[in-house]
Amino acid sequence: MIDRTRAMWPQIADVIIERIADGTYPPGSKVPSVVQIAAEFGVVNSTAQRAMERVRAEGLTRSEKGMGTYVLRPEERDQP
Repeated sequence: MIDRTRAMWPQIADVIIERIADGTYPPGSKVPSVVQIAAEFGVVNSTAQRAMERVRAEGLTRSEKGMGTYVLRPEERDQP
């Protein structure tokens, strides 16, 4: 699944994006924390953070300070 000979963060981002697409993380649900993602994939927190930044840049999630990161509903994804 993850190729450790290539940069990890884009691969992790792809996994998270796929999980959103397939409903593993449905709209409105909370995405695992950076610490949880880092532990799952065996990477440092900064690598997991970079992956999550890409997922957010794709317009799929929103972060609430102190609350976590949530999957946007499709109707929310088109808004600025």
